[in-house]
Amino acid sequence: MTLSYHAAVFVHVLSAVVWLGGMISLALLAPILRGVGDEATRQGLFHRLGRRFRLAGWICLAALGASGLVQLHAKGWWGMAFWSAPGLWSSPLGHALTGKLLTVGIMLVVQALHDFWLGPTAGRVPAGTEEARRLRGLAALLARFNAVVALALLWFAVAVARGG
Repeated sequence: MTLSYHAAVFVHVLSAVVWLGGMISLALLAPILRGVGDEATRQGLFHRLGRRFRLAGWICLAALGASGLVQLHAKGWWGMAFWSAPGLWSSPLGHALTGKLLTVGIMLVVQALHDFWLGPTAGRVPAGTEEARRLRGLAALLARFNAVVALALLWFAVAVARGG
């Protein structure tokens, strides 16, 4: 493989590590941060952490998409000849690709809902209210769900890399 392929794999893996590692780190930090200060302080802290990670996360997701396309091209998986090959979708590789593509789609939708609707809404509601607690709980649940989806995506990515 070429230098551009290896660079694309490096960027892909690094972006995945930063994105998934950030989600796992936030999940591990959340219980600790719930004991910091009053509700307004905690809400502000989670809101600032969320905004900071949102930028890094979406940069990583864009890098994952771009580097993934470079890898597809380098492997010769670019174009209809590959994607419409007889038996592809019933093969182990086709099953792994299906799983990866489905989890990518789910992950992007869930991430967008969390980052651009639920998280910001939860951050704007006055701290200490029942509505703030409900929205923060939903945002946390959505973030945890997306972390599980990301782990499934990692599983399918390994399967694709190993030929199904």
